Amino acid sequence: MVIREHDNATLYAKVLEKNLLRQYDLLLDCIEIGLEKGIEAFDKYTLWSLNAAAVANLAQFGGRYRQEPIYVGSHRPPHYKDVNDEMDRFLAVIHENWTLGNDPMVLPAYALWRLNWIHPFVEGNGRTARAACYYLICLKYGDLLPGKKIVPERIRDNRAPYYAALQAADKHWENGDFNVSDLSAYLGNLLVDQLADV
Repeated sequence: MVIREHDNATLYAKVLEKNLLRQYDLLLDCIEIGLEKGIEAFDKYTLWSLNAAAVANLAQFGGRYRQEPIYVGSHRPPHYKDVNDEMDRFLAVIHENWTLGNDPMVLPAYALWRLNWIHPFVEGNGRTARAACYYLICLKYGDLLPGKKIVPERIRDNRAPYYAALQAADKHWENGDFNVSDLSAYLGNLLVDQLADV
């Protein structure tokens, strides 16, 4: 059973807001488990759970990889038959590079960009990507980070720079380069703002 926005916009917004709160509670649990167990706890089951919480009663097939084509503006995500492989590669990049590099925002930025690029779910990809990004930020810093408004909420409140940074990463990728520096800098600024607002 789902409610669609065009059926009842008020009820849809109410369910969406409750889902965000439920997803946040689940995210906090996931982060605590990740802090205890390490980066290997960040897996497809974590992502499936975060997605299911984000889209409960708003979309069918929440928490499962899509089995159909999907279109996002001018972006054409990978064919649905490639989603499992793309997600395995995505997780491998996170796990294999966890201890490399000096910038703690690079892998969270990569996760935010790549999950949006793959678009592995039918619905709730952005919400899931932002939650995964924040999970990785907290693990990189080794703590549940304080602040009245966390990074995913700050992204949601002002999406224009977020979309611009995602598009910059897309352009680099289309040119055969991996570069999420715009997104990494953007996330770093949001985290500074979060930590200043305790």
